[in-house]
Amino acid sequence: MKYRLIATTVLTVMPALGLCISAQDYVSQRPAEQDRLFRSEAVEEKIIEVRQLLTNPRLAWMFANCFPNTLDTTVHFRENEDGSPDTFVYTGDIHAMWLRDSGAQVWPYVQLANEDEHLREMIAGVITRQFKLINIDPYANAFNDGPTGGEWMSDITEMNPNVHERKWEIDSHCYPIRLAYHYWKTTGDESVFGKDWLDAIRNTVKTFREQQRKDGPGPYSFMRETARQLDTKCCNGYGNPVNPVGLIVSSFRPSDDATTFDFLVPSNFFAVTSLRKAAEILEKVNHEKALAKECRALAAEVEKALKEYAIVEHPKYGRIYAFEVDGFGNAYLMDDSNAPSLLSMAYLGDVDIDDPVYQNTRRFVWSEDNPYFFKGTAAEGIGGPHIGYDMIWPMSIMMKAFTSRDDAEIKWCIETLMTTDAGTGFMHESFHKDNPEKFTRAWFAWQNTLFGELIIRLIDDGKLDLLNSIDIR
Repeated sequence: MKYRLIATTVLTVMPALGLCISAQDYVSQRPAEQDRLFRSEAVEEKIIEVRQLLTNPRLAWMFANCFPNTLDTTVHFRENEDGSPDTFVYTGDIHAMWLRDSGAQVWPYVQLANEDEHLREMIAGVITRQFKLINIDPYANAFNDGPTGGEWMSDITEMNPNVHERKWEIDSHCYPIRLAYHYWKTTGDESVFGKDWLDAIRNTVKTFREQQRKDGPGPYSFMRETARQLDTKCCNGYGNPVNPVGLIVSSFRPSDDATTFDFLVPSNFFAVTSLRKAAEILEKVNHEKALAKECRALAAEVEKALKEYAIVEHPKYGRIYAFEVDGFGNAYLMDDSNAPSLLSMAYLGDVDIDDPVYQNTRRFVWSEDNPYFFKGTAAEGIGGPHIGYDMIWPMSIMMKAFTSRDDAEIKWCIETLMTTDAGTGFMHESFHKDNPEKFTRAWFAWQNTLFGELIIRLIDDGKLDLLNSIDIR
């Protein structure tokens, strides 16, 4: 649960970092070299390359702070007794490993893996660690670095001391598959696809099948004694009823908030593409044709159900994707900032960016017709119930840029990200729509690394002149 440090939005900074009081100084906000957890020569060279390309000093400064933040502050790399790599990745200020966050945090570095063997081994260690964690408990979303227990051991579910939090989220299985597939396609390394991988995919398919709820609610339930409505599930921990139409229940959203209607649409789309990626690996690397066929069949079933149940007719925007449905005809029309979201589906490759239903949906979620879209004097963007009213997540602005084909829109996104960092040179979990100095989570590595990924993507897409046209200091 990632709201532990945000009851008050106090301006704080990461350990070993000093706040840049005057942004005009552009003093590096990275830890001192001896305090960085992991060093990659390829990443350092990429930072130099991008900084030389960017003529806006503030943007270059923010990129250099953000892009290596996962490596600098969250990566704990070591070797197993057999010499194989093992990597445990913090989310930032919470010292636990989320399957989703860790997969997203190291994703931008995969493109550099062939240039740096040390970096490649570290990423391989993340992938193999993720498979092992899925096999410890396929319903858990976050894990401890060993059987240490923790603050959520009192949750009313089948807790394990290796588990930090046991909130069932579909994307906890999808992000590891996405990362492993990208790593394999980039490096050609098949060594990560051993027994732990096969067991993890079997557990993924089994869990997805159980959460289609065709044979009753299944083995997973979750309740917590809490004052927060979306930190627990109703109906004795099983959530609101669903009609077993082929979709997969996600008891919680990527924000770690409970779903209202338990078929979370963006996560079901993510499951479809992830199962097909897994099937390709199973066939080409493992020669496991039967398991690959099972993955493809499940993907086809979920895809068919999405076409039938996930699209609704909106009076203003036409056919759009709902955020959540229950299979009975009920739908929740909103979007949350955390990915996978409706906005991020094109970024993740789960829908075609030219899909007219997606484009209608994109217009809907970036409007005041989305109850969690906030617009103020400092910025506009999408938030969510995890933080509450008026708090915009930079991730939503980044996803708008990733999924845009409009230069003016992209430029606005980058300018907004540059002017809402509260002078820290980093992204935050969220900030107030009227006052960016009121923000949550000063140390949130995923958002930082995602900002670096965005800048590199824009340069690779030929948008350097656009970036260099920004006149914010």
